[in-house]
Amino acid sequence: MSVLFEPFKIGSMDIKNRFMRSATTSYWSDKRGIIRPEIIDLYCRLAQGGVGLIVKGHLYVKDSGKAHIGMAGISHDYHVPELKKLTDGVHKNGGKIIAQLNHGGTYSIVDSAGPSENVAGLKTRSLSSAEIQEIAEAFGKAADRALAAGFDGVQIHGAHGYLISQFLSRQVNKRKDEWGGTLEKRMRLLLEVYDSIRARVGNRTPVMLKMNCDDFSPNGFTIKDSLRVAKTICKRGLQLMEVSGGGIGNQKKLRKRARSTDPDLGEASFAGHATIIRKVTQPTPMALVNGIRSLKCMEAIVNKNLADIISMSRPFIKDPNLVKKLKAGQNASTCTSCSKCISKEVFGKMMLRCHAEKGKAGRE
Repeated sequence: MSVLFEPFKIGSMDIKNRFMRSATTSYWSDKRGIIRPEIIDLYCRLAQGGVGLIVKGHLYVKDSGKAHIGMAGISHDYHVPELKKLTDGVHKNGGKIIAQLNHGGTYSIVDSAGPSENVAGLKTRSLSSAEIQEIAEAFGKAADRALAAGFDGVQIHGAHGYLISQFLSRQVNKRKDEWGGTLEKRMRLLLEVYDSIRARVGNRTPVMLKMNCDDFSPNGFTIKDSLRVAKTICKRGLQLMEVSGGGIGNQKKLRKRARSTDPDLGEASFAGHATIIRKVTQPTPMALVNGIRSLKCMEAIVNKNLADIISMSRPFIKDPNLVKKLKAGQNASTCTSCSKCISKEVFGKMMLRCHAEKGKAGRE
């Protein structure tokens, strides 16, 4: 049997295989951030399809951090009951599920506020030090609610240009106080968030981080920065590092600097950078996301010790039963990465689904 279908342990949590559904917003919560039945059905189908570890699409920890229409919340106790139905459904179908905690920062549709004023072409205000501390505390309170809702752990969203990613980027974070300047100061928010969560959930509950290996801007957050941040937070007790990429200032032409020269890893967009990160984060388990489609590449990632977990998003939007199909002999995902599922035409306007084949709605 392929190593991909063998059990794996993340901290105190056992998962049944090496597959992870990377956090993906369903866009379909109500105005108060309460998830709808269609979202619960989506996650139940992912669990039924055999995904070992599911990460719930990002949840805002403060109302002011809501990043888009349809984003789900975990900022109030009234969010918990429906989230509990979701986790119960996943557990009933044999899956494990993690809550991804996030704050939109300058991307917020409620209060566009981040580390600095009007940077990177964004019209935004600068958060006060007191507000930053409140946000860090809000992550801890949200982690409390996540456990009350039955989640098996939490993931901090530190990638893709949201608030924590904004603080890490020297292109966006122009502060001169204790929250900006040197990388040590720019990573302070991330560490405060981590410590706030740990103080609430204890050492046994898995706490994970999704982080950019590179934001692919000319000089924002680079692989040199990510190495230092990854090493620091893994030493602090992190249970899983998910390596992603792309943030504010992202330039498509710069994405090639994250690729590997190993032909077996050609599909994996960030494999080159991940190889370097792996050296400073072991023995902390690592997941790799983006571009991975074939069983051959998935096996190479694990067998060459590049990462422990194969993390995917669009392939599971296309087919929640992908893990079962791969185990039965299918050699790759049928997702073509057309990205219609996350296009501006549908974002926030309809429930997350595959648009590549009309009428199938990702249920094949």
